[in-house]
Amino acid sequence: MRKGAKRKAATKDGADASKASSSSQDNHKEEQQQPKQQNTKAPRAKRVKAAKPEAEPEYFEDQRSLEDLWKVAFPVGTEWDQLDSLYQFKWDFSNLEDAFEEGGKLHGEKVYLFGCTEPQLVPYKGENKLICIPVVVAVVSPFPPSDKIGINSVQREAEEIIPMKEMKMDWVPYIPLEKRDRQVERLKSQIYILGCTQRRSALRHLKLDRLKKYEYCLPYFYQPFKEDEFEQSTEVQIMYPLEPPVVCSFDWELDELEEFTDDLVKEEALTEDQKDAFKEFVKEKVREAKKANREAREARKKAIEEMSEETKAAFDKMRFYKFYPVQTPDTPDISNVKAPFINRYYGKAHEVL
Repeated sequence: MRKGAKRKAATKDGADASKASSSSQDNHKEEQQQPKQQNTKAPRAKRVKAAKPEAEPEYFEDQRSLEDLWKVAFPVGTEWDQLDSLYQFKWDFSNLEDAFEEGGKLHGEKVYLFGCTEPQLVPYKGENKLICIPVVVAVVSPFPPSDKIGINSVQREAEEIIPMKEMKMDWVPYIPLEKRDRQVERLKSQIYILGCTQRRSALRHLKLDRLKKYEYCLPYFYQPFKEDEFEQSTEVQIMYPLEPPVVCSFDWELDELEEFTDDLVKEEALTEDQKDAFKEFVKEKVREAKKANREAREARKKAIEEMSEETKAAFDKMRFYKFYPVQTPDTPDISNVKAPFINRYYGKAHEVL
């Protein structure tokens, strides 16, 4: 056989072998794939979820810079169990906020604020309801109006004037919402609020007398250029210790003691044998009141003499503004109960807003 023939034969045999091998491999692959095809289950038809209706976008009102100003000014003298009732309505104090804007009563001024409450019977949703109305008093002054608190009530025998700090109260700078991300010490606040750090959670640990003191607190103010109404008063409050006690008021200029006492005997508030002791008690109260009035006048005169001209001018320019909530459809109608009187120390506001 020729060499060429052998080479062709070899090539042909190799090709046939390769083809056979390839065919064998294909058959093997089919065998491997066959069981997989048999075990593979038909895919389930997917459920088409109903498209959710697009939710309507929510809109939130932007917070105003002074929005919480009325809330952080501690409502002095309010009973602790009444505090939550102050927030049952969405009170609107935008008039207070506007007062700090350009052209407002308080714009550019140094202002000291304190809160208080006035329980009033007012119309709401067709009927009269007793509502605790929040009020904010603004004092325009270059210095704090006072660092003291007055504690007084009908039930207490004597008035107390004590440092604010004894009641955990103090004037603290108010930081507007837009500036609260800044360091406080770098801010020069023109607004100060009377704050209280007494925690309500700790009230149950306080003695009853201490607890009641908070309810009798009144922001104190002393105006040396104005004689106190009690300095001019000739009336004393009497609480004579009997069972029940004899409670009355005696005016040493208008009332005659003997006649006054006889009337109490007629009313059976006193017995005949208690008259002399009662009259001595009243005389002692009158002496104490006259002495207190005299000392108050002397102290006021001395304070004025020692006062600088700058301080005198500041007292002369000092102004009190009383802010009530603005009327809205969601709040009770308080239009007929607004009054200029603040308390017995501050007297009347220069303006009610």
